[in-house]
Amino acid sequence: MQIDFHDHTNSVEEDYIDLIQRVLSFAGKQESISEEAEMSVSFVDDKEIQELNRNYRQKDKPTDVISFAMQEEGIGEMKIIGAEIPLVLGDVVISVDTAKAQAEEYDHSLERELSFLALHGLLHLLGYDHMNEADEKTMFQRQEDILNAFGLERN
Repeated sequence: MQIDFHDHTNSVEEDYIDLIQRVLSFAGKQESISEEAEMSVSFVDDKEIQELNRNYRQKDKPTDVISFAMQEEGIGEMKIIGAEIPLVLGDVVISVDTAKAQAEEYDHSLERELSFLALHGLLHLLGYDHMNEADEKTMFQRQEDILNAFGLERN
């Protein structure tokens, strides 16, 4: 899987980006994603993610991660065509400010929190969701299974 990283905060260490790259690539294999698939991960601050959250989700507050899936077919939209071109999964946007706060709150490393959020975003791109209790249980269990298999267990 091809992953483009964009650090708008200039604060995410290369080691963290390398770890996230490995976690997402591992998850891609676990989810049988084509090696030709593409996605992006952007790191922003709370101000920028709040703007995205307000504009796209009508929630005027910061959040930890937002995913913009490119392969979702909306109601009344035409079928997605072009199987011969690389599959573009979409974009994952992570708030570094919120990730730092959550890492402290959950008493684990920033690396684990950023990896968790990137994986959470990827699973959204793949169609997982947590709009109801059953879907939430499925999605969160899948996240934990992938992180544990990778070796990034909760402390």
